[in-house]
Amino acid sequence: MSERTSYAAQPDLQADCGNCFGLCCVALPFSRSSDFPVDKSAGTPCGNLQENFRCGIHRRLRDRGYNGCTVFDCFGAGQKVSQVTFKGVSWHEEPDSARAMYEVFPVVRQLQELLKYVAQALDLPAAGPVHGDLRRAYERLDALTGDTAEILLAVDVDALRGEVNALLLRAGELARAAVPGRKKNHRGAHLMGARLRGAKLRGASLRGALLIAADLSGSDLRDADLIGADMRDTNLCGADLRGALFLTQPQLNSARGDARTKIPQTLERPPHWAD
Repeated sequence: MSERTSYAAQPDLQADCGNCFGLCCVALPFSRSSDFPVDKSAGTPCGNLQENFRCGIHRRLRDRGYNGCTVFDCFGAGQKVSQVTFKGVSWHEEPDSARAMYEVFPVVRQLQELLKYVAQALDLPAAGPVHGDLRRAYERLDALTGDTAEILLAVDVDALRGEVNALLLRAGELARAAVPGRKKNHRGAHLMGARLRGAKLRGASLRGALLIAADLSGSDLRDADLIGADMRDTNLCGADLRGALFLTQPQLNSARGDARTKIPQTLERPPHWAD
């Protein structure tokens, strides 16, 4: 891979619904809540799923109460399970494979999420001292996601996550150390509903922080470590998240922002954000 190519922007780490058998709409359960208008059990197709495996109300999901769907991201697991693990044969064509496919999907989704984090770490120049270990981790995870259903279902994801997290923590520390000035540490902090408007959090650690409904409008979050931070309904209007470490699309999708919010180039501005 050339030095100018972003690991995190690779197509394999982006959802490709056109090559997926609608797995998130079938395999995963959801309950009637503020995120969904009805109950659905795991393995039962959503009532909005069409025969071509596309959503019949995709552009109106929020209007119909399916906010949870607009937040979800499989990180490319859907097409990998559909086209690689099960060789392009759908659960509709081969009903006997359905159960295994539904069980494999969440496993691969977790592995793809780990791949995304490792890819983001490999894009950090300051994390050079651990790039070798990160590349090996990436290759190992990538190979695993292309393995058989039997092997995938036997994977100890928690153990893998622990190994990879040690590398991500080191990469994040190296990247934040390159940021000038004193950095704040809010790792794992309970900041639900906190009033942090205009906060200077450049290079801060917000790993695993609870930021539900927190007001971070106008805040400087450049180079802040946001891995695992719960950003549901977080106010990011006018905030600067350029270079934010380990920020994912689902985190952005679950937050509130506007046209003034600055985000990393590898992520997309959620369509439901205010203009």
